[in-house]
Amino acid sequence: MLASRRSFMMGAAALSAAVVTPETVRAMAAMQASAEAGSADWALATADLEADVAPRALQLVRGRAPAGLAGTLFRNGPGKFRRAGGSATHWFDGDGLMRAFRTDGGRATLQARFADTPKRRYETEIDAVVTPGFGTVGDSRARLGSNDDGNAANTAVMTAGDKVWALWEGGSPLEMSGSDLSTEGFVALRDDLKGMPFQAHPRYAPDGTIWNIGMNGDKAVVWHLNADRSLRDAQVIQLPRASYMHDFTATERHLIIVMQPWVFDHSGMPYASQFAWHADMGTQVMVVDKADLNRRRIYELPTFSFFHLGDAWERADGAIQFDLAAGKDVAFAVEGARVLIEGRGTVPGEPAQLSLITLHTDGRAEMVKSGVTAEFPKGDPRRAGLERRLTVHVAGERGRRPLPTGLAVHDWQTGRSDAFEFGDGQIMEEAVFVPQPGRSGEGEAWLVAPSINLRRGVTELHVFEAAHVSDGPVCTWRADVALPAGFHGCWA
Repeated sequence: MLASRRSFMMGAAALSAAVVTPETVRAMAAMQASAEAGSADWALATADLEADVAPRALQLVRGRAPAGLAGTLFRNGPGKFRRAGGSATHWFDGDGLMRAFRTDGGRATLQARFADTPKRRYETEIDAVVTPGFGTVGDSRARLGSNDDGNAANTAVMTAGDKVWALWEGGSPLEMSGSDLSTEGFVALRDDLKGMPFQAHPRYAPDGTIWNIGMNGDKAVVWHLNADRSLRDAQVIQLPRASYMHDFTATERHLIIVMQPWVFDHSGMPYASQFAWHADMGTQVMVVDKADLNRRRIYELPTFSFFHLGDAWERADGAIQFDLAAGKDVAFAVEGARVLIEGRGTVPGEPAQLSLITLHTDGRAEMVKSGVTAEFPKGDPRRAGLERRLTVHVAGERGRRPLPTGLAVHDWQTGRSDAFEFGDGQIMEEAVFVPQPGRSGEGEAWLVAPSINLRRGVTELHVFEAAHVSDGPVCTWRADVALPAGFHGCWA
């Protein structure tokens, strides 16, 4: 059926290099303050950035930039959490900060700019975080006339011509300039769909179109966009359970919706408080035919939690496979991300494991764990929705240390993992595949990713060979500022 904005929204509403700069001084001051206060050595990952970062050159400190590497790594993530009159209490609720790492001719630059949302403008005016979020309660001073009044635009990014869209979970994409990162306004894909949820993990189909979903309880709006980002279709589908869902995946012909047993229990704020963990329910997977959203099949799996899935594919025998970072429960989502904002203490929860799910044509479903700690699984964008063998992911997370310290590529055909470990002096962020010009092999790509160098108090940008990650970065550039840890990015 056609999406009804009124019925859907009624439910959703309940829900320069080598010089000392001021930013460098702030970063070092933050580290010193953390040390004096007994904070964890990783606390810089969620330190506040107080202002935009003007374009500046990065310093090449290792290797040589590969010939042909030219483009921009856009990344999004929360950048400010604390204000004098009240602060965010959960990692997922900070103000969105768009980063642009631009590389060309062996040189690299960095720029970062806050998304100019109604939420940020109002909270800057009153110098307090008052808007309820994923894990932040907020208070009566919040201004919430629509979903986008609470939109932090802080999770992911997709390109749209010469623009970029800052993505959240519960509202519209926020359009920003790709050249200077200035904010231009919320995107309305159709007038009657303004403010409807558009999640942070769109899936790119082999035909050039884009699929996404938006969640509201046991219903989801299924978005289908043309290659130019105009709307092709939007429909609402019924789900078998009202499960918290941050990501979905897709093959060339199907949408794959995974429903963990973290299900709606009662209305309230913050958002995460509405859900209860029921391990006895198991995890369900719903396969939806792209050509007819009414054609669906449900698979049953043992209980696991998740945030992120890799692209799915269909084998010659018709079985569907996809990988994911599978967790034991939701302890990190509920409490661990709070500890990150506090910057001290022990983070609860166990690290996720890279796992592979197979959905057979006879109705059987199975999950095989690799034994490798992983998050942020990403595949070669040239093979989105098609059969592939490689997954890049961050690695090195441990139970008492909540953030990754390395990068790895897992080969599903051989079962081997090729990894590089920086050690506890670095916080590694998500890597993206960058195809090498004129080459098409899955391993013929660079992996581009930032990290936070904790000992120097700065952000770095690394380039790896996808086929030889264990050799370490082929080049590294260093900034003179530390940016908080981001979530997701894309290459343009």
